[in-house]
Amino acid sequence: MTDTWALLVAAYGCGVLVGLARVDAKPGVRLGLAVLWPLGPLAFAATLGVLLMASVVAFPLVGAAVLLAAAAYSACSL
Repeated sequence: MTDTWALLVAAYGCGVLVGLARVDAKPGVRLGLAVLWPLGPLAFAATLGVLLMASVVAFPLVGAAVLLAAAAYSACSL
């Protein structure tokens, strides 16, 4: 296991322990929150992605900026 994975597993384990110890709920709810807590940042990232996609359609200047950034990125990666 690499150092990065060991750090991620340790952080997840700490989150589970804090969730089990600090949440004042029934044991089943405690366990559910402790196991599912990493989904919060993933949901945040998904929400930002959807908002960015919607802004490209709703605001043409944002769409133009995204297209220019994509073109510049593809030109630099060649």
